[in-house]
Amino acid sequence: MMDKERKSGILLPISALPSRHGIGTLGKEAYAFADFLKACGCSIWQVLPLCVTSYGNSPYQSPSAKGLNYYFIDLDVLVRKGLLKAEEIEDSQDDNPRKVDYGFLFRNRLSILKKAFLRFDRKDPLFREFLKKGEYDDFAFYMTLKDLHAFRPWYEWPSPFSQYSPQVESLVRQEHPDLFLFYQWTQFEFLDQFDKLKAYLSKLGIALMGDLPLYLSYDSVECYKYPELFQLDECHRPVVVAGCPPDYFSPLGQLWGNPIYDWDRLKEEGYSFFNERISYALRFFDIIRLDHFRGFSAYYAIPHGRKDAVIGKWVKGPGTDFFKDKKHLPIVAEDLGLLDEDVYRLLRETGYPGMKVVEFGMDGKADNEHFPPNIPEHCFAYTGTHDNMPLMGFLEELDEKGLLDYRKSVDVLKESYGLDDGEAKDLEGLLKRTVEGLFQCDAQTAIVPIQDLLGLGAESRMNEPSVLSDRNWTFRCLDTDFAPALIETVRYLRHLGKGRDRKE
Repeated sequence: MMDKERKSGILLPISALPSRHGIGTLGKEAYAFADFLKACGCSIWQVLPLCVTSYGNSPYQSPSAKGLNYYFIDLDVLVRKGLLKAEEIEDSQDDNPRKVDYGFLFRNRLSILKKAFLRFDRKDPLFREFLKKGEYDDFAFYMTLKDLHAFRPWYEWPSPFSQYSPQVESLVRQEHPDLFLFYQWTQFEFLDQFDKLKAYLSKLGIALMGDLPLYLSYDSVECYKYPELFQLDECHRPVVVAGCPPDYFSPLGQLWGNPIYDWDRLKEEGYSFFNERISYALRFFDIIRLDHFRGFSAYYAIPHGRKDAVIGKWVKGPGTDFFKDKKHLPIVAEDLGLLDEDVYRLLRETGYPGMKVVEFGMDGKADNEHFPPNIPEHCFAYTGTHDNMPLMGFLEELDEKGLLDYRKSVDVLKESYGLDDGEAKDLEGLLKRTVEGLFQCDAQTAIVPIQDLLGLGAESRMNEPSVLSDRNWTFRCLDTDFAPALIETVRYLRHLGKGRDRKE
């Protein structure tokens, strides 16, 4: 059950934490950010999925629903454990502290981790107990095969590996035991580091919020080993793939390319596969943001092989039947995009809070549902999400009319919330007023991406949906971003309002 007490938080993916090793990790910088949140008075840290990334670097296109991102394993911790020498991680540093270089990580990180594993005591009783549970057997098996095939997807592997069979799995595990155990160890080490960080967050009273993606990648152990769960043909090729139809923002729609579940089959099995995914997510997160909630009401199916999402059809999803035993769970519905009455009905029936995005609401229209004065209490409100342009970049790209409409919205905010410290004439002022509007709306929870607190522009965008770009998923922070002045800014924002109790 979601807590109705007013809360605030910051959206900052693990990958975007400061780090001298190319990508954010579960090390000291994560603890420092936890301290920063506490100093700000925030009680929620929102992150993106923790899973391994593959081609395109998206955490929503993972080779395993369970596999945890070994790039997040902190190398300095491994040095302290005696598994690496300090000089062995010097080459893990990269040249651009503002950007994750995934090519650099791909060439560099696994070899360093494999070196650490060579020094790890495989007879460690905790590790042996971990292996007995078998929770990450599928992940380790699939990653072993990917490693052996230059990390190509399963549908590009030669026979007999291109078709799963128990015999293939037995052969791989027997002939490559070291590689199989290495990938098991990456999960063991991740969990050790993560659990310590999670305990620290709990001690500080900070809840961790994270995404549960609706869809899985075609290049995944689930599609490879359990094809019956998806709408695949006799050759295990997708019949239809996921996406969104054309709209004002995407004239050709969004072609995600993920295979779509066989919901009838999942229903016959009591939705056990997806229920296990939710239980697994709750092992890491105090609050789940359920990605693409509207897909449970109806999903947009695009014929496989299309180059865009113009041709497709809506197909009824599992609806209320799926959620009948889940209404008590701490879930936030990602209900953005093209919605209809069935989606709104499903929201009401589940009781989950939805989302509002202020960036969508600053169009000069007084009745816009994302405009702060119109945002209801029972929701999570954001200036933007990881899929949106950061506010400063959004403002910089507005044309003359768009900027005029935005100023009109800001003027209404000033009047609605009694702001009287001058006009917001420049873009920095418009951004400031917008963030203030977020924190003064009635939403039960206000969350702001770190980029909007820092006033960063288009260069800091985390993701442009349905666009394959080497800029996506690469933004990261600097240590200097979390200055004392920013703490004071957030504390000021938290205490804005119109008399409602905002105690956290």
